[in-house]
Amino acid sequence: MLIKLFDFNVLGDERGHLVAIEGNRHVPFDIKRVYYLFGTKLGVSRGFHAHKSLQQVAICISGSCRFVMDDGLNKESIVLNSSTKGLFIDIMQWHEMYDFSPDCVLMVLASDIYDESDYIRNYDDFIEVVMHA
Repeated sequence: MLIKLFDFNVLGDERGHLVAIEGNRHVPFDIKRVYYLFGTKLGVSRGFHAHKSLQQVAICISGSCRFVMDDGLNKESIVLNSSTKGLFIDIMQWHEMYDFSPDCVLMVLASDIYDESDYIRNYDDFIEVVMHA
């Protein structure tokens, strides 16, 4: 199964809601980097890469977007549209994001700092690595 979702507990009262996420408790790694995408133009797609060792959890804080997850043998698609669900992006999972709503804010929790050498940005190279693993 390519799609693995984490459900985050919602805390709060009459004042509003809060979701707290802790590394190695709510996600399966230490959180070393947080980034978010917003203001994505209509018709733009993002991602189109895999990571050799980085793990991530994507959370659609506002709006919605669609992910395609691909392990080189199978592909699955999911719409993220809840601030209480996180999509686990494991190592060696090619991922693509598209169909961003105008109000989409997509936050990503990452297991390590940015390292360009960890990326596989060419799909044919990704398939080659998967087939020889």
